[in-house]
Amino acid sequence: MQRIPTYPLQSFAPRHGALGVYFVDHSTSSDGPPLGLPYRGDYYKIGLCLQGRAELKANLETYAIGPGSLMIVTPHTIKEWTHLSADYDGLSVFFTRDFLTAHRHLDVSQFNFLESVGTHVLPLSAAQTAELQACFDYLRQKYHAPHPYRETLVKNLINNLLCEVVAIYDQQRAALRASQTRAQLLTAEFKHLLGTHGAAERSVQFYAERLCITPKHLTETVKDTTGKTAGEWIAEAVVLEAQALLQNQQLTVAQVADLLHFTDQSAFSRFFRKNRGLSPTAYKQAC
Repeated sequence: MQRIPTYPLQSFAPRHGALGVYFVDHSTSSDGPPLGLPYRGDYYKIGLCLQGRAELKANLETYAIGPGSLMIVTPHTIKEWTHLSADYDGLSVFFTRDFLTAHRHLDVSQFNFLESVGTHVLPLSAAQTAELQACFDYLRQKYHAPHPYRETLVKNLINNLLCEVVAIYDQQRAALRASQTRAQLLTAEFKHLLGTHGAAERSVQFYAERLCITPKHLTETVKDTTGKTAGEWIAEAVVLEAQALLQNQQLTVAQVADLLHFTDQSAFSRFFRKNRGLSPTAYKQAC
């Protein structure tokens, strides 16, 4: 039984998704599942906004998306699109790990990068936007054109796109880290740990030990940096995971409580109601 509802690429592209790759632009229509509730996908996505506005919640961060925004979305990320303007336009490629790795050698460092992404939306300069748009346009051309080596061409072009994205990400990350205080760096490390362990670990002590500091120091540092305590961030992570799990109609509330390591269903229900304002049963029925 799946622990969490994960939309396969075929949900959005029945004809193309089975191949493991799907290109989306303004002419693409999809009757896939609703994206206004927390969900995961079994695919990676690299996207570029050309016009319009959107808002994306990825794990515990909220991102404002506008022209020149680069989006990097991975399978383990819990996503929720809370706004999409009527004039939104962009270019995106969706692909599965199997698509890129089947029958060929792949530089695994690119997937190591994707799995460790901490920021899912990056602002681009005008020059970077133009360069990436040219990569997307050429990829779109080869994706749609019949060719005896179409699959190989598309794989190579996605690899090229990933190389460009990694370079931009590393450059922006290095500049950000150089400008951050020790408290901001510590908070970023805490959030990264939370994204990995949030579903199973609800103790501030656990994260403090991983960071080699005291729980008091962690709580005060995160509070000073973000306005919320480490405990509040942990609670939000658990609630987010719970919301995604509750959407799976094959899972009972008791099973969700067990997956999230609560002592029993009552303890989970009290926790969820306190942090979400309604019972997990009511939330499940509304999905």
